[in-house]
Amino acid sequence: MMKVPGGSYESFYRTEADPPVRVAPFRIDELPVTNGEFLSFVEANPRWRRSQAPKLLAEPSYLSHWAGDLDLGDALPEQPVTFVSWFAARAYCESLGKRLPTEAEWELAAAPRKGSAEEDEEVRRRILAFYARPRSQLPRVGSTPANQFGIRDLHGVQWEWVEDWNSTLPTAEGRRTGDRDSGAFCGGAAALAKDAGDYPTFMRFAFRSSLEGRHALHHLGFRCARSER
Repeated sequence: MMKVPGGSYESFYRTEADPPVRVAPFRIDELPVTNGEFLSFVEANPRWRRSQAPKLLAEPSYLSHWAGDLDLGDALPEQPVTFVSWFAARAYCESLGKRLPTEAEWELAAAPRKGSAEEDEEVRRRILAFYARPRSQLPRVGSTPANQFGIRDLHGVQWEWVEDWNSTLPTAEGRRTGDRDSGAFCGGAAALAKDAGDYPTFMRFAFRSSLEGRHALHHLGFRCARSER
């Protein structure tokens, strides 16, 4: 796990009345969780095997890229595990005494170095290339250079679950129940964004807002975090 010193995180969606979020120092996995690591988890925790995972906590596509409960098939052990629900990702992290990172922690860890226009442009290029990539096998973990904290694959490999994935914009679940804030949805959301030209970040936040906790998608994986002692 790599140490992130913490600091001040200015949310992508905020009004002038919203103060920056203070983030305490924390540690986060250098790499996303792999198929091989998740296989070890389901071997030790039968409840999270593909055939046994509760339907309320994982949709039918859960681990559908594996050949069976304990058979990776064509999925390589070194590839990031995907097709995992938020509930399964949380259970994995908790089994190791860790947790999922918060959105603020993930965004802080993934942000380009302040004042480095070249690094900022490289991150955006990598994200846009990921968005344009057709559905295919994911690269092995560690395929992107380490960032300022020594963390790899935060951009350009996959989406990642965070603990509070449904806290920034109204979620699909919230919209169905009528729980919405018009200031944080559609046109209102664009007006509140701190950088209206930051297309990659718009995409990331919009994707999070479309999720349900039981979703298990092709390009959606995770990594774990831990509060710094």
